Formats: sequence, structure tokens, C-alpha cells
Amino acid sequence: MAHGDEPHDYSSPVCYAADIAAVASTWSEIRAWRKATRAELIARRMARDPAERKRLSEPVIDQLHSLINARRYPVLGLYWPIRAEIDLREFARQHVAAGGIVGLPVVVEDAAPLEFWRWRPAVALKRGRWNIPVPPERDLVHPDVLVVPLVGFDAQRYRLGYGGGFYDRTLAAAKPRPRTIGIAFRDAQLPSIFPQPHDVPMDTIVTEHSPSGLG
Repeated sequence: MAHGDEPHDYSSPVCYAADIAAVASTWSEIRAWRKATRAELIARRMARDPAERKRLSEPVIDQLHSLINARRYPVLGLYWPIRAEIDLREFARQHVAAGGIVGLPVVVEDAAPLEFWRWRPAVALKRGRWNIPVPPERDLVHPDVLVVPLVGFDAQRYRLGYGGGFYDRTLAAAKPRPRTIGIAFRDAQLPSIFPQPHDVPMDTIVTEHSPSGLG
């Protein structure tokens, strides 16, 4: 689903500020709004029944198969699922089986870009920052395309993440910059995340409801 075409309705919408425009006046107010909205979106995502989450994930993953193949995008940056994110582990195994390479994001330093370390299906992971699994050895890869988890997003393809700014710094520093596909469930769409100069929009956002393409 490439957002930015038409307005959407929202199922179980997040409880925004009474007047959402009123929070957009200063960065401190926007930051506080993002923190509260992030917490609510994550809580709702984690409360979803696992069977329902799996059902909603399937069309997202089907779309990724139509967008990404190992010949066009041999090096794929993915993520290890946490907090009820869409689980792409089988997608990663299939990409490797097709001859591709998968890298997982690793935080090596605060306020610095992410590194992507090569993931191999048969190799056990270790615990990285915040206990997120990462490859056991620093084998750097440079993704052709990144699939990025979204806590929330808006019609301009701006992403609400976990608040660390790691993907924004990574994309700003990357040369060449990889293609970016953000994925989320449709009910994570927001009227706006109030983007700031440091925010980097996704090239494409895919949800369970609409097909999309990289262009």
C-alpha cells in the first residue's frame, strides 16, 4: 500500500490529543505526543490475538515477495521481530535459499548509524542492545533494500519508530542509500507524525490492505 493517494478510515483509532493540531507547535510538544502515541500503538499491537496478527501479516509478506527478489535486490536488510512486529524470519530464510544475503541491524554506538551484520539461518544469534538478537560476528553487509518496521506512519510515508532515530541516521549517512519499504498494519496509520528535518520518509509503505510497488 503506497500511502499518499486517498484518505483512510481507521479501525480502533489511537486516542490522539483532543485537538491534534494543538500539539504541533514546538518540538518538545511533538516529542511528548510521539512518546504517548508510540506507547499506545505498541500496546494495541501487542494485545492483538496472535492468530489475527498472523492472518494480517500474510498479505504484507505476499506483497514483499512481489517487490523483492534476490536477483534485483541481493542484499536485504531486515529486522528480528520484537513487540509483536510482523515476523519476517521465514521470508529471510527464503531470500537466503534463493541466493540472497540478509543483514540484521546492530546498534554499535549511541547516536550513530546502524550496522548490518550478515545473518545465516543455521547460526545461533546472540543478545545485542536491549536484548535484541543479533548475529554473533561482525560481518558487515550493505543492503540494497531495507524492510523497516513501523510503529506508526502517515500518508507522506513518514515513520514513527521507537524513538532512537537509528534508521534516520542510517539512511542519512548511507552512500548509496538503499531502497526503503516500511511495513505495518493499516490501523497504525496516523493523520501525521509531524515530521521534522531529521525525519526520513520511506520510499514505500506496505500494509495488509493494498498492493504497492517500489516504482
